Amino acid sequence: MSQVNLRHGIFLPPFHPNEENPTQCLERDLELIQHLDKLGFHEAWIGEHHSAGYEIISSPEIFIAFAAERTKHIKLGTGVISLPYHHPMMTADRIVQLDHMTRGRVMFGCGPGLLASDAIMMGIDPMTQRDRMAEAIDVIIRLFNGEIVTEKTDWYTMNEARLHLLPYTQPHPEMAVVSSITPSGGRLAGKYDLSMICVAATNPFGYDALASNWEIANGIAAEHGRKMDPNRLRLVGPMHIAETREQAMKNAKWGFDRYLGYLNNNQPRFNVPAGQDKLEWFIENKFGVCGTPDDAIALIERLQAKQGEFGAFLHQAHNWADFEETKRSYELYARYVMPHFSKLNLAREASFQWCGDNRTEFSAKRNAAAKAMFDKHESEQNAAMTARPARGREAW
Repeated sequence: MSQVNLRHGIFLPPFHPNEENPTQCLERDLELIQHLDKLGFHEAWIGEHHSAGYEIISSPEIFIAFAAERTKHIKLGTGVISLPYHHPMMTADRIVQLDHMTRGRVMFGCGPGLLASDAIMMGIDPMTQRDRMAEAIDVIIRLFNGEIVTEKTDWYTMNEARLHLLPYTQPHPEMAVVSSITPSGGRLAGKYDLSMICVAATNPFGYDALASNWEIANGIAAEHGRKMDPNRLRLVGPMHIAETREQAMKNAKWGFDRYLGYLNNNQPRFNVPAGQDKLEWFIENKFGVCGTPDDAIALIERLQAKQGEFGAFLHQAHNWADFEETKRSYELYARYVMPHFSKLNLAREASFQWCGDNRTEFSAKRNAAAKAMFDKHESEQNAAMTARPARGREAW
């Protein structure tokens, strides 16, 4: 029997076309988190970006603070804070404050920074980002644990640095690193006992790297006397679902080309043959799903067959469809996909089958009981009529 109860959530970069009102886009992102909270989604991860126009959340911490006030249950993670862009003590302090203010609902996702344009604007050499991320993780964990740190690197200085407010969650909020194709995320996860978010799980290259990166993480964890927990592994993929495949494709035509154009604008990676429909090509090559709840189930089961057990499937949030159809997609997922994996309906299905298998016997007993009640009533009425005087005041 599986030891992992699959959770469900989103990874929200976000992606918003340049022609839309950005203030309203941010408001819709908050509304989406509220919608997911009501539907029973387990977690949402919020990105940090500073350039390229579409991904307009620059501070996931500020967004999480707003979202936490509007929600009750969903956990909220930074997906991710780009560690080389921030002094490690400041990052640690902000996460601890959120941990207290959300009463433990915050998760701390970290990465080196995805967009080279972000780093270049700040004078950061992209070649240094992964090393700086590793340095920051090391010192942030030490600060979370209450250590006093004095050290100097080529990009930060700490003089008897300490946190004067320690985490609400003990020993600290869940920490996760992103992993796509390179082994850097797996190496850090194994070394520091961190969760992993595979952000390119449905990308053919990322899909092929799933097992090897997890193997790397487990190998390094073993060197430190630990074992990686599949409950803390999250796989990310894009999907849009509707009642039929035809309806889903129609919905997604609304914004898919803009989505793909943005991704290729940052780094050419989706080479759609000339004359071919972009969305159809994307789905045929298994980059994601545009179909029905059954198609969503099939994608997740394909990932399970490739990876083995993992803890959560995260939708890569996007604007393929307009907002109402997007919310409808998440609703259908909550209604039909989530219970498929949680097995919540097994007892209901078994009860339905049991009643059907025994309906002849149950119907006979029910009819016999009803007849007995009619017979009893008739008998009592006859007895009462016999005992009543035929005429006069006594008859009443």
